[in-house]
Amino acid sequence: MSVFWIKTLQLLLCFALLIVLHEGGHFFFAKLFGVRVEKFFMFFDYKFHLFSTRDKWFARLFPKASKNETEYGIGWIPLGGYVKIAGMIDESLDTEQMQQPVQPDEFRAKPVWQRFLIMVGGVLVNFLLALFIYAMILYTWGRDTLPMENISYGFAYNEMAEGLGFQDGDIPVKADGEHIEAWDADVYRTLSKAETVTVLRDGAEVTIAMPEGGVNLLEMIEQDPRFLSVNVPARVDSVLPSSAAAKAGMKSGARILAVDGQDVDWWGDFDQLMGRRADVLAADCSHADSLRLRSLPIVFSNEEGTTPDTVVLQLDEHYMLGIVKLPYQLFYKDDYVHHDYGFWESIPAGIAYGWETLKGYVSDLRYVFTKKGAQSVGSFGTIGNLFPAVWDWAAFWSITAFISIILAVMNILPIPGLDGGHIFFLLVEAITRRPPSDKFMERAQYVGMVLLLALMALALFNDAMKFLF
Repeated sequence: MSVFWIKTLQLLLCFALLIVLHEGGHFFFAKLFGVRVEKFFMFFDYKFHLFSTRDKWFARLFPKASKNETEYGIGWIPLGGYVKIAGMIDESLDTEQMQQPVQPDEFRAKPVWQRFLIMVGGVLVNFLLALFIYAMILYTWGRDTLPMENISYGFAYNEMAEGLGFQDGDIPVKADGEHIEAWDADVYRTLSKAETVTVLRDGAEVTIAMPEGGVNLLEMIEQDPRFLSVNVPARVDSVLPSSAAAKAGMKSGARILAVDGQDVDWWGDFDQLMGRRADVLAADCSHADSLRLRSLPIVFSNEEGTTPDTVVLQLDEHYMLGIVKLPYQLFYKDDYVHHDYGFWESIPAGIAYGWETLKGYVSDLRYVFTKKGAQSVGSFGTIGNLFPAVWDWAAFWSITAFISIILAVMNILPIPGLDGGHIFFLLVEAITRRPPSDKFMERAQYVGMVLLLALMALALFNDAMKFLF
């Protein structure tokens, strides 16, 4: 199965699970308080649907189920799902129903606190689901961490980091006096907020003063090379068949020693040298220069202690060598520390991990309102690429839990059309003792839908730009 379909199937399974459970949260509280639910759909069914319990063939097979007051179905637009709750203005914009006399089994007939729980039910399920998944991941697979002190070769830093005082080989061990336990993605966020960072340099601790107001997190992770990356010797993990490297005799395990006459110790050195060549190509160089840059002098050794090979690689039209770098995870595979969790131990550990993930995501939302943040908003392509290229259940559930947290946070925002918008108006009603008019709620729903469609258009545009360029 191709990488595209593996990622697509994971994305669809994740979306289906999260949508059904999110809408199930609304459904549960609605039924609990005796509110009539007319439709429960996974995905939107504009104009037509893929399946419904009102379909004739289904009615013939299951006559009792087809007469249930709730129509269950699957739409064709995988942008979300919905439950159509009687007596409220929602995605269906059913204003005719709102003009009829209030019925006791309608949403609008219930007290504010019950309506509040019905609307918050989806967000609550998403958040609790994420905590449960994290707990079960820890119980099933445990957790592997790479302690900072085990990263013996330290880190490589880009120009931005070097300008702040970091040096290649430094190991960050403290941020504002708090110990940095292990290397993971949260280290970027920790450093971006810190006022001071203590690094281990040549066996001694050195304190670096960070800029007032911190460092922009998006810039740290989007720059190429990134703000910091684990130093790994320039050893090749594998060589692609028929590539320039394969034709030159390079094999898995080879060590790259020099490129274009410049010594190479780490993959960071290699990336810098190749980056300079890419800058020349991007600067509208002549045809002769582009042909010249396709010839790459390189020195490598397939085995330690043997005479290095000096060759000139003839790169393809994409200027690719055809090698896969040895990742730091494999290089430091014996330095990871594995933590096992019993069932009862995994529950508080999963809650703690989920809570830290939530706090980190909420903190990062401020970047959405910046130019770079707007450019990073993505849709299906961006989300789909979060999943691994091979089916890995541990990775799938971890990403699903994270997306569940994203859905919880996004839905609680006080934007008309989202759960948070309804919740906000319910809080206003509870305070003022006066519900907003149906006309106001209808207009607010329209405004919210326009905003959400604009956001989706931006996300699709960003995905298209990434794909094309």
